[in-house]
Amino acid sequence: MPFGCAKVRDFHPRLLAVRSWNMLMPRVLIVDDQSDVRAMICIVLRVNHFEIVEAGSAAAALKAFEDSSFDLAIVDIFLQGTNGFDLIRTMRERVPDLPVVAISGMTALDFLAESPELSNVACLQKPFRPIELMRAAEAVLGSVRPSPDCKTEVADDAVL
Repeated sequence: MPFGCAKVRDFHPRLLAVRSWNMLMPRVLIVDDQSDVRAMICIVLRVNHFEIVEAGSAAAALKAFEDSSFDLAIVDIFLQGTNGFDLIRTMRERVPDLPVVAISGMTALDFLAESPELSNVACLQKPFRPIELMRAAEAVLGSVRPSPDCKTEVADDAVL
């Protein structure tokens, strides 16, 4: 999508600080202890122009979170030896408005909406399709839509 056609007010605050619209790529922290799931998510997001940082554990995720800023976190709720809810809460203590996509292969995540500290969390149950991942990311980030007179390249076509 040509960035000259984007609605600037819809971007997450960190993105507004970027001066060169050509280099605008949302930065995403992906936390999942399954390397194949991380790899699939990374491929989908990279094809759709996201910058990716991977973490295979909550400890690695917190280290990355301390060292850098992110526009979105995608967190597996059932990490080996750790609770993904606690990780989300810890990240939200530092960045209260951090957009999050929670993923799980073991349970439906409908109950997340009932927890106030976990508001603005999109939920995906594994396995999910690439288009579902992109819709969830757009939902929590605030979708950037082109104006009707712009010609756009739809990145989703590359991953369907």
